[in-house]
Amino acid sequence: MTEQFDAVSSITIDAPRERVWAVITDPVSAREFMFRTELVTDWSVGGPIHWRGVWEGEPYEDHGVVLEFSPPGRLVNTHFSPLSGQADVPEHHHTLTWTLDDVGGSTVLTLTQDNNPTEEAMRHSAGMWDSLVAKVKEIAERA
Repeated sequence: MTEQFDAVSSITIDAPRERVWAVITDPVSAREFMFRTELVTDWSVGGPIHWRGVWEGEPYEDHGVVLEFSPPGRLVNTHFSPLSGQADVPEHHHTLTWTLDDVGGSTVLTLTQDNNPTEEAMRHSAGMWDSLVAKVKEIAERA
């Protein structure tokens, strides 16, 4: 049996779920919290999702598919980045699961990325996602 390495980032945000949901699904906000990435999707289940940008001087276009879109509590999509250096085949794709839990008027945002090949890769991904969810918190709380 292959060991699973899921990267998990979670943060409590002093804003209602609807506000946090609006931030994570808005392309303008995504540019701010996702490292200046251009987010392109219509959020239809089964439809494509693309992230375009420049990372460390190198242009990229990541892609995936929207698997679940359940406002304002759960978003699930696949994700593949050519910057990983891996072949674009399903076994190298990740699933990103965004859950938003209402906790007394605040929101606990949890982002989980599956299919990390090693514990080291999982820690690297978790560090990136920790930065991202902290930025979502900043955006959601300033409104």
